[in-house]
Amino acid sequence: MARSPKNPETMVVDLSSGKKIYFASDLHLGIPTREKSREREKAFVQWLTEAEKDAALIVLAGDLFDFWFEYKHVVPRGHVRLLGKLAELHEKGIEVWVFKGNHDMWMKQYLVEECGVKIFEKNVIIEAGGKKIECGHGDALGPGDKGYKFIKKLFGCRFLQWLYARFHPNFAFGLALFFSKSSRLANEGEDEEFKGEDKEFIIRYIKEVPEEKRADFYVFGHRHLPLDLEIDKAKYINLGEWVHHKTYAVFDGEVSLEKFEC
Repeated sequence: MARSPKNPETMVVDLSSGKKIYFASDLHLGIPTREKSREREKAFVQWLTEAEKDAALIVLAGDLFDFWFEYKHVVPRGHVRLLGKLAELHEKGIEVWVFKGNHDMWMKQYLVEECGVKIFEKNVIIEAGGKKIECGHGDALGPGDKGYKFIKKLFGCRFLQWLYARFHPNFAFGLALFFSKSSRLANEGEDEEFKGEDKEFIIRYIKEVPEEKRADFYVFGHRHLPLDLEIDKAKYINLGEWVHHKTYAVFDGEVSLEKFEC
């Protein structure tokens, strides 16, 4: 394991024997209802089962859960199908990386200890098949968006997390569920639109990377809009989300954006 010249950690993945890397993001389990969330969870487990046939690595790029908080002895109710599948993949020797998203940034060690995944807070550069892929959740990248960056930093404060953990779980999870059910993603059809390169923070982030340090591919979530764009000789893939799109990406020497039909 080595470090890249920039901030992201660089990790090498062996793609011998026709293996591939799979990427998915923004499952947002928990919204809009338990029934619809469970239906989406079953579809995602089905996708994982398909992916494991030739996966060297599965990257889950954040917001698996619409809310996640770990007390010392308490974790969110539900999601047992997904958690069981992640544990099964680990036992089969298939590595799974999970990036913290803005909705589940309070992950700690539960998924590591119980499911065997690796959890990342920052972007990672994958070296595979002679190419470089920078991946992560995709939030708080690029210039601007200072309000969101301030809130993210606030939520990342350990003291505030400690204070929140003083609430009884029934109240803490109930409060989070209230805000989750009032979110746009939970209540409306997906209406995200491409804002133009000058207003898309991730694209501005990519363009600011010096050419000699630029990756071949950039794969992120968070944006909720499936995108496959050429950006200054690099390729930018946004993974979309699974509430409406069920899109994902596959790397087998090139990165392609695909839709899961179930």
